[in-house]
Amino acid sequence: MPQSTPGSLFSAHLAEVARRSAAALEKCGFEALILHAGEPLDLFRDDQHYPFKAHPPFKWWAPLLDAPGSMVLFQPGRRPTLIFHVATDFWYLPNRLPEGGWTSEFEIIEVHSRAEARSALPADLARTAWIGDPLPELLGWGLASINPPDVLRRLDYARGCKTPYEIACLAEANRIGARGHRAAEACFRAGGSEYDIHQAFAAACGQREHELPYNSIVALNEAGSVLHYQILRRDRPAQPHSLLLDAGASHRGYGSDITRTTAYEDAEFAALVAAMDRLQLGLCDLAKPGTDWREIHLAAVQRIASLLCECGVIRCGVEEAIESGVARLFFPHGIGHMLGLQVHDVGGLVADAEGGTLPKPPLDPALRLTRRLEPGFVVTMEPGFYFIDALLGPQRQGPHAARIDWSRVDRLRKFGGIRIEDNLAITADGHDNLTRRAFAST
Repeated sequence: MPQSTPGSLFSAHLAEVARRSAAALEKCGFEALILHAGEPLDLFRDDQHYPFKAHPPFKWWAPLLDAPGSMVLFQPGRRPTLIFHVATDFWYLPNRLPEGGWTSEFEIIEVHSRAEARSALPADLARTAWIGDPLPELLGWGLASINPPDVLRRLDYARGCKTPYEIACLAEANRIGARGHRAAEACFRAGGSEYDIHQAFAAACGQREHELPYNSIVALNEAGSVLHYQILRRDRPAQPHSLLLDAGASHRGYGSDITRTTAYEDAEFAALVAAMDRLQLGLCDLAKPGTDWREIHLAAVQRIASLLCECGVIRCGVEEAIESGVARLFFPHGIGHMLGLQVHDVGGLVADAEGGTLPKPPLDPALRLTRRLEPGFVVTMEPGFYFIDALLGPQRQGPHAARIDWSRVDRLRKFGGIRIEDNLAITADGHDNLTRRAFAST
């Protein structure tokens, strides 16, 4: 079935964003909204700045990733205005006015300073809310509120349900990311270092490092036990055993979040990876509208405990492994999270638009999503188990010592761990696995 391109869906997306934003403004007593793209963040005592990242609420409206100082003005019932900042500079190339079909949805005003931006806005901002950096000049602009929590809460909640445009962007980010994963695996099998593998991934995606949605986790061998491993070692291991690659790509500000684990030559570990892949697909089957995400997480704990018992890492029965807590020593993170303009997207714990949070299970404080799934949600599904010294070391003489086969742990710890992660778009009757579809077409 042919997939719609993001560009063809943008107009309807913008109309829906305007509808949701107007509802939030009405509920909170505002008449207009200004969304700020953000400003470059300077390095301490330096004349350089960190790579610019546009604020997600701004990107929800306009697919501009490098537009510091720009703003969107939204007044319900009127065409939105893009106030596009173009610096007057000879050190750096100034931004150019955006082009493309999406720009026809906006009135675009070019400005060259913050004072010009203020002049382009309505004179009276007494009923206008500002979302963005709390700039010093704002105190004299007469705004009603800067980053009002009730508006932010409602917008965060509204962003949970993705429009068809957003899902198309995420599908494309998955396609690009799958291409990067293919290249990274080939580099790994050719003996590449973590740094080499990352470079192969980024090159295949065609994206600079700061354009990727997050810092890639490129973990060889035992480094796979570090959940957010942040090193890219240049040296190549004397003997490669495994690669855990958690890396995504971006499209129009939306990012994929994909993890694959690859065995080098070890048949036993390769079989465990295959078993985790089957387990992950079984959990994906549970992702459908109306399902409480906390129940899917509990199913993941049960199934991972069963796999650990079957492969001999845990010696006791599955029920005891869960009730005693030993299974969670190997699976200490949540099963997944919302995905969108942010990798860990907003709204995962919100009870409803009015406020409040849905509690996390007491034994799973790392869970980032507690809502019931709805059509339009995009979530990650990422089961795994790991041989983490910080968690397992104290247990060699602790209460779980007899429940763990330490010889099996010592045999497998050189592989670090296993994680398989896909991105799922929840549909009216199930889900669309954006990641598997991307790999199938790559």
